[in-house]
Amino acid sequence: MNLHTAWKKRLAGFGTVGLWGVVVFAACLTLMPFVWLLCASVKTTDDFFVYNFLPHRENAWWDILWNRLTLDNFRRLETELGFHRYAINSVFVSTAQTCLVVLFSSMGGYALAKYRFRGMHVVATLMLVSMMIPGEVLLGPMYELLYRIGWLDTYLGLIIPGSVSVFAMFLYRQSMLGVPNDLLDAARVDGCSEFGIYAEIVMRACKPMTGAIVLLTFLGSWNAFLWPQIILQTDAKYTLPVVLAQLITLYWQDYALVMAGTLVSVVPVMVLFFALQREFVGGLVSGALKG
Repeated sequence: MNLHTAWKKRLAGFGTVGLWGVVVFAACLTLMPFVWLLCASVKTTDDFFVYNFLPHRENAWWDILWNRLTLDNFRRLETELGFHRYAINSVFVSTAQTCLVVLFSSMGGYALAKYRFRGMHVVATLMLVSMMIPGEVLLGPMYELLYRIGWLDTYLGLIIPGSVSVFAMFLYRQSMLGVPNDLLDAARVDGCSEFGIYAEIVMRACKPMTGAIVLLTFLGSWNAFLWPQIILQTDAKYTLPVVLAQLITLYWQDYALVMAGTLVSVVPVMVLFFALQREFVGGLVSGALKG
């Protein structure tokens, strides 16, 4: 019996080691593109296609560090392109759109979760059907609408069309269904307004879901390329994805410069993810369990 128990513990230990081995292997595969991106951004143009990662073999490590690696690509981003201006544009557009999505989607989710009104199921069905329409189908009508109201080549035309997300609205609805109605009724008896109930009670209870939606919305807006490329016409208003795409032309490609710009554009999103990863995971798990 003791021998059997010992073998079971040993097999369990082997299983744990094997599981960790699989996790580490998957993590290495996931991180490899980021490591390559980092190496490519500090290589010279001559070494870009010669070595997969960093110069090696016949070169000593100090020679590689001082003579073969360079930060000149990052300097050129600022001196030749004024990269900080486009980074500020992306931060402004992504932040503004994220705030609007959180505000409007949470209000819509609160109405769907805590109110009963005539035609509610019809409205919910139409919203779900709208999620099945590809966004590319709406580019033409949206462009004509913005042209008629004079919002082409403006930040309003870039931000407002994406200020409401049906997907985020239903995520909020699923999270808000878990807030007890008795708690809201008690707040009404105490004299709290409907907006106060929404802001002080319901939104506090949905903090994990808010973190998840903030991360998803900011990431989507930060990486958006097609819509800004269509409506923006002034160089000073371009966002990072548009500028990075213009670095690759038909007759000239500076890949090291493009990799440096890509690395700079990835860093803010990575920082935001690490700051909100707990809320991101908790919000998605809570929405799935309550769904």
